[in-house]
Amino acid sequence: MNVLVVKANNRPASEAISSKMYETFMQEIEGAENLSVTTYDVFAEDTPYFGQELFDAFGKVQSGAELNDTEQRLLAAKQKAMDLLTATDVVVFAFPLWNLTIPAKLQTFIDYVYAAGFAFKYDAEGNMIQLMTDKKAIFLNARGGVYSAPEAAPMDMSLNYMRNVFGGIFGMEIIDEVIIEGHNASPSEAASIVEAGLAQVKEAAARLKNQA
Repeated sequence: MNVLVVKANNRPASEAISSKMYETFMQEIEGAENLSVTTYDVFAEDTPYFGQELFDAFGKVQSGAELNDTEQRLLAAKQKAMDLLTATDVVVFAFPLWNLTIPAKLQTFIDYVYAAGFAFKYDAEGNMIQLMTDKKAIFLNARGGVYSAPEAAPMDMSLNYMRNVFGGIFGMEIIDEVIIEGHNASPSEAASIVEAGLAQVKEAAARLKNQA
């Protein structure tokens, strides 16, 4: 089974819970003979932001014009992200909630692969068809506040967004979610909250190894 692990936090694990979740997950699947694991660190990759430069690059490719450095980097980064997603059976995202949403670098990765004809398409009647129903996703998410409560849930635009993109638009089956939340809101309980959450991360990794 091919597994792509997307790390979306460049803060050290000693300071960032989603980084600790990533490290814990990687430790648990290390050496699994039935898994072929590729990691993609959105902060370590050269990923220019999605914008007009990409569309300029598309136009130049069609006309045969020479690409500038930024355009070349954009096309290469987009193609790499698409190739990695194409090759994987399961994609694992370790990401935080920052300012109610996901890190900009993770958004850029999504912008690269959120493409009609690749992740989804429309039929003759205009209905959307999911194109990644053969793939699965795992979400490892950390947020310092408590956003599972009904009054706060609508404010979460990280996990909800990831569910809507990869589950809703792309059609992946979300096979596991581990959420660690409230450790900043309740400092006296932080250690036990994190410990319990990391135990769930280990369980998710074990389930993946057993499914392969």
